[in-house]
Amino acid sequence: MTLALMWEARAAEGRAAELLAWVRAQPLDAVPRRRETFSAPGDRVLVVTWWDADADSREAARPAEDAASADAPSTGVPSEPAAPVVAELPEPPAELLQRPVHRWHFTSLGTD
Repeated sequence: MTLALMWEARAAEGRAAELLAWVRAQPLDAVPRRRETFSAPGDRVLVVTWWDADADSREAARPAEDAASADAPSTGVPSEPAAPVVAELPEPPAELLQRPVHRWHFTSLGTD
């Protein structure tokens, strides 16, 4: 399943270039399938990321062999914490913003 995350911010007066530079410099805690940055009139910046994830659980769809191993008995050895499957951009510095960031999450219904 594909999950698309949209992150949109409106820059404070005269700060659009700084907001865009800030957005482009932000790493994510996980690697999306795709990440694209857009600009729009009104000094707005939009980032869309695409993830192999389920919108309800926010967990990646695991391959069958991984799912089978998840049902195996525990060895008693603590495992490493799982890396995030879906990551969002953080909040930018307040002085770069005209208003709070807007965020939307969409689940793909396939291509038409």
